[in-house]
Amino acid sequence: QRVQELMKHPAFSIRNPNKVRALIGAFAGQNLVNFHAADGSGYRFLADLVIELNALNPQIASRQLAPLTRWRKYDSARQALMKAELERILASGKLSADVYEVVSKSLAE
Repeated sequence: QRVQELMKHPAFSIRNPNKVRALIGAFAGQNLVNFHAADGSGYRFLADLVIELNALNPQIASRQLAPLTRWRKYDSARQALMKAELERILASGKLSADVYEVVSKSLAE
């Protein structure tokens, strides 16, 4: 997918919060067709990124979770896919307090 290609560009750094917000935030917030792909690949991509970012910058990781926390607003198939990714993040191991709070509150509501 195009976003993954852009992440390999020399100008992109996952350690730079502004670059992450610009690329990943735009994908999850503006590219609704690909983010909400029926196969769940957009959700999986974002969850993988949040798991990676959790160790590097927990605050940015937790902010990138916002689109997944709105899982109740979508059809049942997408709800299940989004919720599964939130559960996978929760089960991924050592989570920062920031990420844990966002994920656990979303699943508990």
